[in-house]
Amino acid sequence: MASGMPIKVLVLDTQVYSNTGGQACTSGFISQIADMSPYGKAMKGKEEMRKEISLIGVAHRTSYVLQGSLSNITHLIEGYIDGLNSRRPALFNIYAVCQPEHGVADDATARQSKLAVESRAYPLMKFDPDAGETLEECIDLEGNPALEGDWPSYTLDYVDEHGKEAKLELPMTFADFAATEGRFRKHFRKAPPETWGDEMIPFHEFLDMDDDEREGNYPYIWGVDGKNRLMRILCSAEIVKSAEERRQFWHQLKSIAGELDKVDVDALVEQAKVDMANRLSSTLLSMAASGNAAALTGAVSANGSGAATAGSNSGTIAEGYEPVWIETPECTACDECTGINPKIFAYNDDKLAIVIDPQAGSYKDIVKAAEKCTAGCLHPGTPWNMGEKDVEKLIKRAAKFQ
Repeated sequence: MASGMPIKVLVLDTQVYSNTGGQACTSGFISQIADMSPYGKAMKGKEEMRKEISLIGVAHRTSYVLQGSLSNITHLIEGYIDGLNSRRPALFNIYAVCQPEHGVADDATARQSKLAVESRAYPLMKFDPDAGETLEECIDLEGNPALEGDWPSYTLDYVDEHGKEAKLELPMTFADFAATEGRFRKHFRKAPPETWGDEMIPFHEFLDMDDDEREGNYPYIWGVDGKNRLMRILCSAEIVKSAEERRQFWHQLKSIAGELDKVDVDALVEQAKVDMANRLSSTLLSMAASGNAAALTGAVSANGSGAATAGSNSGTIAEGYEPVWIETPECTACDECTGINPKIFAYNDDKLAIVIDPQAGSYKDIVKAAEKCTAGCLHPGTPWNMGEKDVEKLIKRAAKFQ
């Protein structure tokens, strides 16, 4: 990488030394149990922070870097193409499931790769030095679910105490991922229902507590037993530490990419409109209470025409607007649209994509979802906000998917 020669390197990141019997290595997660990082009285799995080879590649500033996963095939293929076409060195760091060392089934590669990405254990990332001059311009985190939050959400299906099917919407934390793999097994313990109490705190809430608040409390995640009934699974202090480290790394990536605490301009505009309407209402009510009917009539006339003028240029809902729509029966559940913006797209009970709010995000997200839809069943419609950046370019990109 330092030489600048266009050498391409593929790394299969298993987080262990898979070729020498599964010894612990520097790319393993905190709390991971392996040879040379056992679980016992002296130590409880790996104690050191994971070394991020992708960031080491970024630090050279000379090379194209892809951190990808088989679970996000479009992101992976696009990264391969861009890296291979680059005249620079390229590092492809790919999450790889090592079944015997991870303690998962032989056919679990796709599922575990997906969980690793969704739980922030293994965020997706691209670094292209040719994309701009700043790190913010060069690093791309698109493809990660729920980019704006700490954890994505998922639906847990279970059977309640009356034998009826029910659902829980829960955050997908690092602990939820770790609980599915044998390499973290000793850090979890099922809590019998008769022991459930107020001192048990949902894992994601426990992470947000300070040390004093945590005292005397125990973190847990939800799971289901063999009969699909809810159960609480207690998590060790080491899993808490590992989840904190993964969340910190996610924040660091977002900070480098300019995504941390990103301002939602559309939300600010809408809030400004609400504030203005509230101030106007207060003024009119005050004038009415004082009996100043003439001034009130003038105010209504003046403010009414002014509001209409402002509204005509506000870029709220465009004339002739056609919302995005999906041929739901044709959906192949590829996770592309729901991953790009879960506020616009979601799955129904049949695991088929639907539109839940066509105005809950940018037209850019909608067009990108149409471009990545493997079934070609997503039709982007027209922009609801004609004031969006590069909207004319987006309309041209959307034309082929209408």
